[in-house]
Amino acid sequence: MLRLPFIALIFITSIAHASINDIASRYVALVLAVGEHDPVYVDAYYGPENIKKTVIKQGWSLDKIVKEAEVLVKDINGVAMDDEIESRLRRHYLKTQLSSLIFHANQLINKKQNPNFKRNFDYEAVSLYDTLPPKHDFAYFDKALNELDALLPGEGDIAQRTEVLLNQVTIPKDKLDQVFKRAMQECRARTLKAMTLANNESFSLEYVSGKAWSGYNWYQGNANSLIQINTDFPIRISRAIDLGCHEGYPGHHTYNALLEENLVVKKGWVELSVYPLFSPQSLIAEGTANYGIDMAFPRDEKTKFEKAVLFPMAGLDPKYADLYEQFLKVKAKLSYAGNEIARLYINGEITRAEAIRLQNKYALEGMNKAEQRISFVEKYGAYVINYNWGKDLVKRYVEENSQSEQQRWTVFTELLKSPRLPSSLNWH
Repeated sequence: MLRLPFIALIFITSIAHASINDIASRYVALVLAVGEHDPVYVDAYYGPENIKKTVIKQGWSLDKIVKEAEVLVKDINGVAMDDEIESRLRRHYLKTQLSSLIFHANQLINKKQNPNFKRNFDYEAVSLYDTLPPKHDFAYFDKALNELDALLPGEGDIAQRTEVLLNQVTIPKDKLDQVFKRAMQECRARTLKAMTLANNESFSLEYVSGKAWSGYNWYQGNANSLIQINTDFPIRISRAIDLGCHEGYPGHHTYNALLEENLVVKKGWVELSVYPLFSPQSLIAEGTANYGIDMAFPRDEKTKFEKAVLFPMAGLDPKYADLYEQFLKVKAKLSYAGNEIARLYINGEITRAEAIRLQNKYALEGMNKAEQRISFVEKYGAYVINYNWGKDLVKRYVEENSQSEQQRWTVFTELLKSPRLPSSLNWH
Protein backbone atom coordinates (compact mmCIF):
# COMPACT_ATOMS: atom_id res chain seq x y z
CA MET A 1 0.00 0.00 0.00
CA LEU A 2 1.33 3.40 -0.96
CA ARG A 3 2.03 5.65 2.01
CA LEU A 4 2.27 9.34 1.22
CA PRO A 5 4.19 11.84 3.36
CA PHE A 6 2.53 13.89 6.07
CA ILE A 7 0.82 16.98 4.71
CA ALA A 8 0.28 20.10 6.81
CA LEU A 9 -3.37 21.02 6.69
CA ILE A 10 -3.84 23.69 9.36
CA PHE A 11 -4.80 26.22 6.67
CA ILE A 12 -5.43 25.34 3.07
CA THR A 13 -4.51 28.52 1.25
CA SER A 14 -3.54 29.21 -2.32
CA ILE A 15 -0.03 27.96 -3.03
CA ALA A 16 2.01 29.58 -5.78
CA HIS A 17 3.09 27.01 -8.35
CA ALA A 18 1.31 24.19 -6.49
CA SER A 19 1.84 20.78 -8.02
CA ILE A 20 -1.06 18.57 -9.02
CA ASN A 21 -0.07 16.17 -6.22
CA ASP A 22 -0.31 18.99 -3.65
CA ILE A 23 -3.77 19.83 -4.96
CA ALA A 24 -4.80 16.17 -4.87
CA SER A 25 -3.89 15.89 -1.18
CA ARG A 26 -5.77 19.08 -0.37
CA TYR A 27 -8.79 17.73 -2.27
CA VAL A 28 -8.72 14.57 -0.13
CA ALA A 29 -8.69 16.70 3.02
CA LEU A 30 -11.72 18.66 1.83
CA VAL A 31 -13.70 15.51 1.02
CA LEU A 32 -12.96 14.13 4.49
CA ALA A 33 -13.89 17.49 6.03
CA VAL A 34 -17.33 17.38 4.35
CA GLY A 35 -17.65 13.84 5.67
CA GLU A 36 -17.40 15.21 9.21
CA HIS A 37 -20.66 17.08 8.53
CA ASP A 38 -22.39 14.35 6.48
CA PRO A 39 -21.72 10.77 7.60
CA VAL A 40 -22.97 9.35 4.28
CA TYR A 41 -20.68 11.48 2.09
CA VAL A 42 -17.41 9.54 2.35
CA ASP A 43 -18.22 6.13 0.93
CA ALA A 44 -14.66 4.82 1.14
CA TYR A 45 -11.26 6.06 2.29
CA TYR A 46 -8.01 4.14 2.41
CA GLY A 47 -5.50 6.97 2.05
CA PRO A 48 -2.98 8.37 4.54
CA GLU A 49 -4.34 8.24 8.07
CA ASN A 50 -2.55 11.46 9.04
CA ILE A 51 -4.75 13.49 6.66
CA LYS A 52 -7.89 12.11 8.28
CA LYS A 53 -6.62 12.71 11.82
CA THR A 54 -5.64 16.29 11.01
CA VAL A 55 -9.00 17.03 9.39
CA ILE A 56 -10.87 15.71 12.43
CA LYS A 57 -8.66 17.75 14.78
CA GLN A 58 -9.19 20.99 12.85
CA GLY A 59 -12.98 20.68 12.66
CA TRP A 60 -13.52 22.89 9.63
CA SER A 61 -16.90 24.57 9.24
CA LEU A 62 -18.87 24.08 6.03
CA ASP A 63 -18.33 27.75 5.16
CA LYS A 64 -14.58 27.31 5.44
CA ILE A 65 -14.70 24.13 3.37
CA VAL A 66 -16.54 25.95 0.56
CA LYS A 67 -14.06 28.84 0.57
CA GLU A 68 -11.05 26.55 0.54
CA ALA A 69 -12.55 24.42 -2.24
CA GLU A 70 -13.08 27.54 -4.34
CA VAL A 71 -9.43 28.48 -3.79
CA LEU A 72 -8.39 24.99 -4.82
CA VAL A 73 -10.33 25.20 -8.09
CA LYS A 74 -8.38 28.37 -8.93
CA ASP A 75 -5.13 26.64 -8.06
CA ILE A 76 -5.96 23.78 -10.43
CA ASN A 77 -6.37 26.28 -13.25
CA GLY A 78 -2.87 27.56 -12.55
CA VAL A 79 -1.12 24.20 -12.65
CA ALA A 80 1.19 23.73 -15.61
CA MET A 81 0.52 20.33 -17.15
CA ASP A 82 1.11 18.65 -20.49
CA ASP A 83 -1.69 17.97 -22.94
CA GLU A 84 -1.59 14.18 -22.66
CA ILE A 85 -5.02 12.60 -22.18
CA GLU A 86 -4.04 11.19 -18.77
CA SER A 87 -3.07 14.64 -17.46
CA ARG A 88 -6.18 16.26 -18.89
CA LEU A 89 -8.42 13.61 -17.34
CA ARG A 90 -6.76 14.01 -13.96
CA ARG A 91 -7.12 17.78 -13.91
CA HIS A 92 -10.74 17.51 -15.10
CA TYR A 93 -11.48 14.89 -12.44
CA LEU A 94 -10.24 17.13 -9.62
CA LYS A 95 -12.02 20.26 -10.88
CA THR A 96 -15.33 18.49 -11.50
CA GLN A 97 -15.29 16.58 -8.21
CA LEU A 98 -14.50 19.82 -6.37
CA SER A 99 -17.38 21.61 -8.08
CA SER A 100 -19.69 18.85 -6.90
CA LEU A 101 -18.23 19.06 -3.37
CA ILE A 102 -18.91 22.81 -3.26
CA PHE A 103 -22.51 22.26 -4.32
CA HIS A 104 -23.06 19.54 -1.72
CA ALA A 105 -21.48 21.58 1.07
CA ASN A 106 -23.69 24.52 0.16
CA GLN A 107 -26.73 22.24 0.23
CA LEU A 108 -25.76 21.13 3.74
CA ILE A 109 -25.49 24.79 4.76
CA ASN A 110 -28.92 25.51 3.26
CA LYS A 111 -30.49 22.54 5.05
CA LYS A 112 -28.97 23.65 8.33
CA GLN A 113 -30.25 27.20 7.95
CA ASN A 114 -33.65 26.21 6.57
CA PRO A 115 -34.80 22.56 6.84
CA ASN A 116 -37.63 23.37 4.40
CA PHE A 117 -35.47 24.84 1.65
CA LYS A 118 -36.55 23.81 -1.85
CA ARG A 119 -34.40 21.39 -3.80
CA ASN A 120 -34.41 20.91 -7.57
CA PHE A 121 -33.90 17.45 -9.03
CA ASP A 122 -32.26 18.44 -12.33
CA TYR A 123 -30.07 21.07 -10.67
CA GLU A 124 -28.90 18.41 -8.22
CA ALA A 125 -28.23 15.96 -11.05
CA VAL A 126 -26.09 18.40 -13.02
CA SER A 127 -24.30 19.89 -10.01
CA LEU A 128 -23.58 16.64 -8.19
CA TYR A 129 -23.32 14.09 -11.01
CA ASP A 130 -22.09 16.12 -13.99
CA THR A 131 -24.98 15.25 -16.31
CA LEU A 132 -28.57 16.15 -17.16
CA PRO A 133 -30.75 13.03 -17.20
CA PRO A 134 -33.48 12.57 -19.81
CA LYS A 135 -37.16 13.13 -19.07
CA HIS A 136 -40.01 10.77 -19.93
CA ASP A 137 -43.75 11.25 -19.96
CA PHE A 138 -45.75 8.80 -17.85
CA ALA A 139 -47.62 7.80 -21.02
CA TYR A 140 -44.37 6.09 -22.08
CA PHE A 141 -44.48 3.91 -18.98
CA ASP A 142 -48.18 3.18 -19.40
CA LYS A 143 -47.29 1.42 -22.67
CA ALA A 144 -44.92 -0.85 -20.76
CA LEU A 145 -47.64 -1.62 -18.22
CA ASN A 146 -49.92 -2.60 -21.10
CA GLU A 147 -47.22 -4.96 -22.40
CA LEU A 148 -46.99 -6.60 -19.00
CA ASP A 149 -50.76 -6.86 -18.85
CA ALA A 150 -50.66 -8.87 -22.09
CA LEU A 151 -47.67 -10.97 -20.97
CA LEU A 152 -48.70 -12.09 -17.49
CA PRO A 153 -51.01 -15.12 -17.35
CA GLY A 154 -53.84 -15.66 -14.88
CA GLU A 155 -56.55 -13.45 -13.50
CA GLY A 156 -56.57 -10.20 -11.58
CA ASP A 157 -54.84 -6.88 -12.15
CA ILE A 158 -51.18 -6.48 -13.13
CA ALA A 159 -50.02 -6.15 -9.53
CA GLN A 160 -51.78 -9.37 -8.49
CA ARG A 161 -50.45 -11.39 -11.41
CA THR A 162 -46.99 -9.94 -10.89
CA GLU A 163 -47.08 -11.08 -7.28
CA VAL A 164 -48.08 -14.61 -8.34
CA LEU A 165 -45.07 -14.81 -10.69
CA LEU A 166 -42.64 -13.29 -8.20
CA ASN A 167 -43.68 -15.76 -5.53
CA GLN A 168 -42.48 -18.53 -7.86
CA VAL A 169 -39.02 -17.00 -8.18
CA THR A 170 -38.39 -15.84 -4.60
CA ILE A 171 -35.32 -17.33 -2.93
CA PRO A 172 -36.23 -19.03 0.39
CA LYS A 173 -34.39 -17.36 3.26
CA ASP A 174 -32.64 -20.57 4.21
CA LYS A 175 -31.21 -20.80 0.68
CA LEU A 176 -30.06 -17.18 0.36
CA ASP A 177 -26.46 -17.65 1.42
CA GLN A 178 -25.66 -20.61 -0.82
CA VAL A 179 -27.44 -19.05 -3.82
CA PHE A 180 -25.65 -15.72 -3.43
CA LYS A 181 -22.26 -17.31 -2.90
CA ARG A 182 -22.68 -19.48 -6.00
CA ALA A 183 -23.86 -16.49 -8.04
CA MET A 184 -20.92 -14.36 -6.90
CA GLN A 185 -18.53 -17.21 -7.64
CA GLU A 186 -19.81 -17.24 -11.22
CA CYS A 187 -19.67 -13.44 -11.54
CA ARG A 188 -16.07 -13.51 -10.35
CA ALA A 189 -15.03 -16.38 -12.64
CA ARG A 190 -16.47 -14.69 -15.71
CA THR A 191 -14.84 -11.37 -14.81
CA LEU A 192 -11.41 -12.90 -14.23
CA LYS A 193 -11.52 -14.51 -17.66
CA ALA A 194 -11.53 -11.02 -19.12
CA MET A 195 -9.35 -9.00 -16.72
CA THR A 196 -6.68 -9.36 -14.04
CA LEU A 197 -7.14 -8.32 -10.42
CA ALA A 198 -4.66 -8.25 -7.54
CA ASN A 199 -3.83 -11.68 -6.13
CA ASN A 200 -4.99 -10.66 -2.67
CA GLU A 201 -8.40 -9.28 -3.73
CA SER A 202 -11.33 -10.63 -1.73
CA PHE A 203 -14.67 -9.74 -0.18
CA SER A 204 -16.77 -10.77 2.78
CA LEU A 205 -20.54 -11.14 2.61
CA GLU A 206 -23.09 -10.09 5.23
CA TYR A 207 -26.88 -10.08 5.43
CA VAL A 208 -28.45 -7.04 7.06
CA SER A 209 -31.83 -5.37 7.58
CA GLY A 210 -33.31 -1.92 8.14
CA LYS A 211 -31.59 -0.30 5.14
CA ALA A 212 -32.90 1.96 2.36
CA TRP A 213 -30.92 -0.01 -0.24
CA SER A 214 -30.96 -3.64 -1.43
CA GLY A 215 -27.20 -4.16 -1.53
CA TYR A 216 -24.04 -2.19 -0.69
CA ASN A 217 -20.31 -2.49 -1.23
CA TRP A 218 -18.12 -1.00 1.49
CA TYR A 219 -14.66 -0.86 -0.05
CA GLN A 220 -11.97 -1.33 2.60
CA GLY A 221 -8.81 -0.74 0.57
CA ASN A 222 -6.05 -3.21 -0.23
CA ALA A 223 -8.42 -4.87 -2.75
CA ASN A 224 -10.89 -5.92 -0.04
CA SER A 225 -14.62 -5.21 0.27
CA LEU A 226 -17.50 -5.83 2.63
CA ILE A 227 -20.65 -6.60 0.63
CA GLN A 228 -23.98 -6.37 2.45
CA ILE A 229 -27.33 -7.71 1.23
CA ASN A 230 -30.53 -6.28 2.71
CA THR A 231 -33.06 -8.98 3.61
CA ASP A 232 -35.97 -6.70 4.59
CA PHE A 233 -38.00 -7.81 1.56
CA PRO A 234 -38.29 -11.01 -0.49
CA ILE A 235 -35.30 -11.48 -2.81
CA ARG A 236 -36.03 -12.75 -6.31
CA ILE A 237 -33.71 -15.18 -8.06
CA SER A 238 -32.47 -12.58 -10.59
CA ARG A 239 -31.07 -10.44 -7.79
CA ALA A 240 -28.37 -12.98 -6.94
CA ILE A 241 -26.56 -12.41 -10.25
CA ASP A 242 -27.53 -8.73 -10.37
CA LEU A 243 -26.10 -7.94 -6.94
CA GLY A 244 -23.19 -10.34 -7.38
CA CYS A 245 -22.10 -8.43 -10.47
CA HIS A 246 -23.14 -4.96 -9.30
CA GLU A 247 -21.54 -5.06 -5.85
CA GLY A 248 -18.73 -7.43 -6.74
CA TYR A 249 -17.57 -8.54 -10.18
CA PRO A 250 -17.15 -6.61 -12.44
CA GLY A 251 -18.96 -3.93 -10.38
CA HIS A 252 -18.02 -1.86 -7.34
CA HIS A 253 -15.44 -4.19 -5.82
CA THR A 254 -13.66 -4.57 -9.16
CA TYR A 255 -13.88 -0.85 -9.98
CA ASN A 256 -12.41 0.22 -6.65
CA ALA A 257 -9.71 -2.45 -6.69
CA LEU A 258 -8.58 -1.43 -10.18
CA LEU A 259 -8.55 2.28 -9.32
CA GLU A 260 -6.51 1.57 -6.20
CA GLU A 261 -3.98 -0.64 -7.97
CA ASN A 262 -3.55 1.40 -11.13
CA LEU A 263 -3.97 4.99 -9.99
CA VAL A 264 -3.35 5.16 -6.23
CA VAL A 265 -0.57 2.59 -5.82
CA LYS A 266 1.18 2.71 -9.20
CA LYS A 267 0.79 6.41 -9.98
CA GLY A 268 0.44 7.93 -6.51
CA TRP A 269 -2.86 9.67 -7.31
CA VAL A 270 -4.02 10.09 -3.73
CA GLU A 271 -7.32 11.70 -4.82
CA LEU A 272 -8.64 8.28 -5.83
CA SER A 273 -8.10 6.91 -2.31
CA VAL A 274 -11.27 8.71 -1.22
CA TYR A 275 -14.70 8.20 -2.76
CA PRO A 276 -17.30 10.94 -2.13
CA LEU A 277 -20.71 9.37 -2.68
CA PHE A 278 -22.50 12.48 -3.92
CA SER A 279 -20.15 13.15 -6.82
CA PRO A 280 -19.75 12.56 -10.58
CA GLN A 281 -17.67 9.49 -9.80
CA SER A 282 -20.83 7.78 -8.57
CA LEU A 283 -22.45 7.90 -11.99
CA ILE A 284 -19.49 6.01 -13.42
CA ALA A 285 -19.41 3.64 -10.45
CA GLU A 286 -23.11 2.77 -10.60
CA GLY A 287 -23.23 2.83 -14.38
CA THR A 288 -20.35 0.39 -14.77
CA ALA A 289 -21.75 -1.80 -12.00
CA ASN A 290 -25.11 -2.14 -13.75
CA TYR A 291 -23.65 -2.49 -17.25
CA GLY A 292 -21.24 -5.02 -15.78
CA ILE A 293 -24.14 -7.47 -15.42
CA ASP A 294 -24.54 -7.47 -19.22
CA MET A 295 -20.79 -7.73 -19.66
CA ALA A 296 -20.50 -10.84 -17.49
CA PHE A 297 -23.74 -12.41 -18.76
CA PRO A 298 -24.33 -11.26 -22.36
CA ARG A 299 -27.40 -12.17 -24.40
CA ASP A 300 -29.39 -14.95 -22.64
CA GLU A 301 -26.50 -16.37 -20.57
CA LYS A 302 -27.90 -15.04 -17.31
CA THR A 303 -31.20 -16.88 -17.74
CA LYS A 304 -29.42 -20.06 -18.84
CA PHE A 305 -27.23 -20.03 -15.74
CA GLU A 306 -30.14 -19.27 -13.43
CA LYS A 307 -32.25 -22.01 -14.97
CA ALA A 308 -29.48 -24.62 -14.86
CA VAL A 309 -27.88 -23.75 -11.51
CA LEU A 310 -29.63 -21.21 -9.29
CA PHE A 311 -33.26 -22.29 -9.69
CA PRO A 312 -32.51 -25.89 -8.58
CA MET A 313 -30.19 -24.68 -5.82
CA ALA A 314 -32.95 -22.44 -4.46
CA GLY A 315 -35.53 -25.22 -4.74
CA LEU A 316 -37.46 -23.27 -7.40
CA ASP A 317 -39.12 -24.63 -10.54
CA PRO A 318 -37.05 -23.67 -13.65
CA LYS A 319 -40.21 -23.70 -15.78
CA TYR A 320 -40.83 -20.12 -14.65
CA ALA A 321 -37.39 -18.91 -15.82
CA ASP A 322 -38.33 -17.92 -19.38
CA LEU A 323 -41.52 -16.10 -18.40
CA TYR A 324 -39.61 -14.33 -15.64
CA GLU A 325 -36.93 -13.24 -18.13
CA GLN A 326 -39.59 -11.80 -20.47
CA PHE A 327 -41.19 -10.06 -17.51
CA LEU A 328 -37.88 -8.46 -16.50
CA LYS A 329 -37.17 -7.25 -20.04
CA VAL A 330 -40.50 -5.43 -20.21
CA LYS A 331 -40.23 -4.20 -16.62
CA ALA A 332 -36.84 -2.65 -17.48
CA LYS A 333 -38.77 -0.15 -19.63
CA LEU A 334 -40.27 1.14 -16.37
CA SER A 335 -36.86 1.92 -14.86
CA TYR A 336 -36.93 5.63 -15.65
CA ALA A 337 -40.35 5.98 -14.01
CA GLY A 338 -38.50 6.00 -10.69
CA ASN A 339 -36.52 9.02 -11.86
CA GLU A 340 -39.69 10.89 -12.81
CA ILE A 341 -41.29 10.10 -9.46
CA ALA A 342 -38.14 11.26 -7.66
CA ARG A 343 -38.06 14.44 -9.77
CA LEU A 344 -41.67 15.33 -8.93
CA TYR A 345 -41.21 14.54 -5.25
CA ILE A 346 -37.88 16.33 -4.81
CA ASN A 347 -39.29 19.39 -6.63
CA GLY A 348 -42.28 19.45 -4.29
CA GLU A 349 -44.80 18.79 -7.05
CA ILE A 350 -46.28 15.70 -5.38
CA THR A 351 -46.70 14.59 -1.78
CA ARG A 352 -44.94 11.66 -0.16
CA ALA A 353 -48.16 9.63 -0.31
CA GLU A 354 -48.49 10.36 -4.03
CA ALA A 355 -44.87 9.39 -4.62
CA ILE A 356 -45.42 6.05 -2.86
CA ARG A 357 -48.59 5.41 -4.87
CA LEU A 358 -46.81 6.11 -8.17
CA GLN A 359 -43.88 3.95 -7.14
CA ASN A 360 -46.31 1.15 -6.29
CA LYS A 361 -47.95 1.48 -9.71
CA TYR A 362 -44.96 1.88 -12.00
CA ALA A 363 -42.38 -0.23 -10.18
CA LEU A 364 -44.93 -2.97 -9.44
CA GLU A 365 -43.81 -2.99 -5.83
CA GLY A 366 -45.84 -3.59 -2.71
CA MET A 367 -46.64 -0.51 -0.64
CA ASN A 368 -43.95 -1.28 1.96
CA LYS A 369 -41.29 -1.72 -0.72
CA ALA A 370 -42.49 1.43 -2.49
CA GLU A 371 -42.20 3.35 0.78
CA GLN A 372 -38.65 2.07 1.23
CA ARG A 373 -37.80 3.36 -2.25
CA ILE A 374 -39.18 6.82 -1.46
CA SER A 375 -37.15 6.79 1.76
CA PHE A 376 -34.11 6.19 -0.46
CA VAL A 377 -35.08 9.21 -2.59
CA GLU A 378 -35.45 11.36 0.51
CA LYS A 379 -31.97 10.40 1.65
CA TYR A 380 -30.12 10.28 -1.66
CA GLY A 381 -32.13 12.61 -3.95
CA ALA A 382 -31.05 12.69 -7.60
CA TYR A 383 -28.62 9.81 -6.93
CA VAL A 384 -31.24 7.54 -8.54
CA ILE A 385 -30.12 8.67 -12.02
CA ASN A 386 -26.78 6.94 -11.57
CA TYR A 387 -28.28 3.47 -11.91
CA ASN A 388 -30.21 3.74 -15.18
CA TRP A 389 -28.85 6.87 -16.88
CA GLY A 390 -25.37 5.91 -15.67
CA LYS A 391 -25.75 2.46 -17.22
CA ASP A 392 -26.98 3.93 -20.50
CA LEU A 393 -24.05 6.37 -20.71
CA VAL A 394 -21.52 3.61 -19.95
CA LYS A 395 -23.18 1.26 -22.43
CA ARG A 396 -23.05 3.92 -25.15
CA TYR A 397 -19.39 4.67 -24.41
CA VAL A 398 -18.28 1.03 -24.40
CA GLU A 399 -20.26 -0.05 -27.45
CA GLU A 400 -19.38 2.99 -29.57
CA ASN A 401 -15.69 2.31 -28.92
CA SER A 402 -15.66 -1.43 -29.61
CA GLN A 403 -16.48 -3.81 -32.44
CA SER A 404 -16.52 -7.18 -30.68
CA GLU A 405 -17.15 -8.76 -27.30
CA GLN A 406 -13.41 -8.95 -26.63
CA GLN A 407 -12.99 -5.26 -27.48
CA ARG A 408 -15.94 -4.40 -25.21
CA TRP A 409 -14.13 -6.01 -22.29
CA THR A 410 -10.97 -4.07 -23.16
CA VAL A 411 -12.78 -0.74 -23.32
CA PHE A 412 -14.83 -1.54 -20.21
CA THR A 413 -11.72 -2.52 -18.22
CA GLU A 414 -9.87 0.64 -19.26
CA LEU A 415 -12.87 2.70 -18.12
CA LEU A 416 -12.79 0.99 -14.70
CA LYS A 417 -9.10 1.90 -14.38
CA SER A 418 -9.53 5.54 -15.36
CA PRO A 419 -10.64 8.82 -13.69
CA ARG A 420 -13.22 9.47 -16.42
CA LEU A 421 -16.39 11.28 -15.42
CA PRO A 422 -19.64 11.79 -17.38
CA SER A 423 -18.39 14.96 -19.10
CA SER A 424 -15.04 13.38 -20.01
CA LEU A 425 -16.34 10.01 -21.21
CA ASN A 426 -15.71 10.78 -24.85
CA TRP A 427 -12.39 12.58 -24.51
CA HIS A 428 -9.60 11.26 -26.71
